[in-house]
Parts: sequence; structure tokens; C-alpha cells
Amino acid sequence: MATKRVFPWRAVRDYAYLTVGALLLALALDLFLVPARLAAGGVSGLAQIINHYTGWPIGALTLLFNAPLFALGWRFLGGPRFAARTAYTTVLFSVLVDGLAPFLPAHGLTGDPMLNVLYGGVIGGAGAGLIYRGRGTSGGTDILARILTRWRHIPIAQSYLFSDAVVMLLAGVAFGWDKALYAILTLYVSGVAAERLSEGANVVRTALIITERPSEVATSILHHLNRGVTLLEGRGGYTGRRRTVLYCVVTRSEVGLLKTFVRAADPAAFMVVGHAAEALGEGFRSWYDEE
Repeated sequence: MATKRVFPWRAVRDYAYLTVGALLLALALDLFLVPARLAAGGVSGLAQIINHYTGWPIGALTLLFNAPLFALGWRFLGGPRFAARTAYTTVLFSVLVDGLAPFLPAHGLTGDPMLNVLYGGVIGGAGAGLIYRGRGTSGGTDILARILTRWRHIPIAQSYLFSDAVVMLLAGVAFGWDKALYAILTLYVSGVAAERLSEGANVVRTALIITERPSEVATSILHHLNRGVTLLEGRGGYTGRRRTVLYCVVTRSEVGLLKTFVRAADPAAFMVVGHAAEALGEGFRSWYDEE
């Protein structure tokens, strides 16, 4: 009996993310960063610097410089699946950068450096975040940032700053140190935007609740929020008394309700609310989304 083939909706969605992300990155470069002489960081920033002296096309240079980094990505970021998605995004980005430039204002949309920093950073970061959500990279130091994030659990915003430091020094020599300082701000804004968008709606809050009424608090959370609760056994460091600690995970919008229900069940409870980048499993993102 023939096996029924399932249409790869996840792959279609991922490549849609990659396509829109590459377009946003190219627009950020052509409309804000290149006209303002703000080095975009990484390979594209290096391509901007060389273009400044030689006039060679930025997109073509970006594609050329990505070849050795592509090999690193193959080794550390998923082999064939990484290769297909990164090759697609890198080629598309390079083509769009050079292909859109003749049809866009040569001097950009504004001469205000801070507007170029903010809009270039946010639009470029949004593009990078969509590419991450599509489980790809745009090549360049995006690959290095992803490796640092996975290997050392360094946030994406910090990874950008680390991997792009050398390019910023070269940009200072080529464009002036004031432009380099603005470019550093752009990188930070871009990294924060990428991190926020790549996390999407999966950012959740964790809560540790120490209470004398664990049954009442747990029942209230289960009944009103329909969220699971785990009971842990703890001991007070000062009193030595055994205490019950409740652990639960909620969405950002549910934090206020959680506080209300815990306070109603035990006004003397002690609660700590923390930040978690993602939750996988029942009630949150499915494990199958990771396939």
C-alpha cells in the first residue's frame, strides 16, 4: 500500500520567512545603510568598505566572501538543511542588493544619521529575525552569531557585537569614526530586533511560588489559567523548615492573572517571575514544529 505524501507546509513557511527576510535586509542596506555610509557589519559591511574604494558591487562581493563561512555553517549548523536554506538566502540577498539599487533613491530616504540608524537597524534586524525563524541564515557573520548562540548560549545581540568588531574598526578608517560609532548603534538595534522577532510569540514567563497553601494555589492556577503546576520540595535556608515550591510556565499576557490568583489563594506567598526564551510541549509550542 502506497504511503500518502504530506505536503511540506513547514518548509513552505520557512522559505517564505527566508524570502521576506532577505528582501528586508536588502532594503535596509540600499535605503539606509549604504547611503549613510553605515557599515552593516560582517560580510556585507566589509563589502561596503571595499565598494567605497573600488566601486565593485556590494551584492557580488558579499556572495564571494560568504564561501568560506558557508563551510563553517555546514559543519556546525545542520549540514544539508543548513546548506540549502543558507545558500538560498545568501544568493537571494546578494541578487536583491545589486538588483534593487538602481530603482531606489541613490541618496536614501533621509540624511538624518539617527533615522538611518533606527530604520536601518530595525528593518535589517526584522529581516534577520525572519531568516532565523525560517531556520536559515543570511550568511556572513550571521553564521558566526548562530554558532556562538548555540555553542556558548550568547544572546544574538551580543553575538553580533563580538563578530562584527573588526569590521567596525575598518569602517572607522574608511568612513570616519563618527560613522563607525553610528554603525555600532545600528548593529545593536539590529541585533535586538532580530532577537525579538526570532523569539516571536514563544517568549514565556516562569514562576516559582513559595507558599503555605500549595494545594489552594495549585488548584487556582489549574482551574483559572488551565496551566500545569509542578510541586517541588524545598527547605528554608534560615529556618530549616520544609516548604513546598510551585513551578509553572505562563505566557506574558497571563502574568497579571497569575499574580491575582496567587494573591487570592495565599496573600503571604512569595513569588519570583522569570523570563524564558521558549517553551516546548503541551500547552505551548509543539515539538513537531522543531522538525
